[in-house]
Amino acid sequence: MADQTAAVFVLADPNADPYGYLGLVRNADGSVTRQFEYPETPVSSYDGSSSLLVKDISINQAKNNGVRIFLPKELVDSSPSRTLPLLIYIRGGGFVICSAATHFLDVFYRTFTTEIPVILVSIEYRNAPEHKLPAAYEDCLQALHWIKNSQDEWLTKYADLSNSFLMGTSAGGNIAYHVGLSAPPSADDLQPLNIKGVILHQPFFGGNKRTDSELRAVNDKILPPCVSDIMWELSLPVGADRDHGFCNPVLSIKPGQFDHIKDLGWKILVTGYDGDPLFDRQVELVKMLEDEGVPLAAKFAQGGYHGIDGFEPPKLKVLCQVVKEFMISFVTAA
Repeated sequence: MADQTAAVFVLADPNADPYGYLGLVRNADGSVTRQFEYPETPVSSYDGSSSLLVKDISINQAKNNGVRIFLPKELVDSSPSRTLPLLIYIRGGGFVICSAATHFLDVFYRTFTTEIPVILVSIEYRNAPEHKLPAAYEDCLQALHWIKNSQDEWLTKYADLSNSFLMGTSAGGNIAYHVGLSAPPSADDLQPLNIKGVILHQPFFGGNKRTDSELRAVNDKILPPCVSDIMWELSLPVGADRDHGFCNPVLSIKPGQFDHIKDLGWKILVTGYDGDPLFDRQVELVKMLEDEGVPLAAKFAQGGYHGIDGFEPPKLKVLCQVVKEFMISFVTAA
């Protein structure tokens, strides 16, 4: 178990004190106080010995959202210069905790950027409960438009914007799904950014009625249902329950809802593990997308648990290979 990742989950027993587990204290008026700031990695820590160049760019200072960009240094050193696919990444945290700079996410960024390889843009979005959904969706959609219009040299010179992918892990997978539904209906509206596929890794969905995989996970040490419940309580709009469309999209399908995704030619990849408490929710989503005729691939491994890729580096490398093969499939199909 990687020490920097494990440290995130030692605040409290999630079943005994789910708020404490998230580094929160619930106040009498229903608000929360953050008692713990998750360690962050400053850009300055990527010194001259690093194989990556990293920088933060603010998109909207008023909302404190932006992007952190990871660029393989070899691209700058190569002559003539070459380009790499762009992976737009949305991190997890149950909509409530962490940031794009959170320390334990560095292993994701470094591994994806070097193993695939890609230029990676990690989106910083606002957390709940201070900013309830759809704030995170709006921030990430705004980031897509920023990338589309950006004149930043790392993107204009080294990123192949015509070969871009949107990926989210856990809550980030939920965001990637909803941002995909909110994307402009015409490919021309995002040009020169051409998103070819959306990758939902262990996406975070829920519902009022417990599924079998949730019931089996009542004593789970990473994401028991009591923790998921709190995350949804804090992030959903006031008065909404877990059958709200943000949480349970299977119950909120509208005629023609996925037509623009089909028209854009996007394909969705859903990945996960059958040991994840959210597994049944992910299978429900896959079945719904299949029934709606959305181009889809699903890859679920046996065993595992929610967030396993952050705890076990070999699993993260396997995930990178799955993502790489998904991205390559668009080249071979062309």
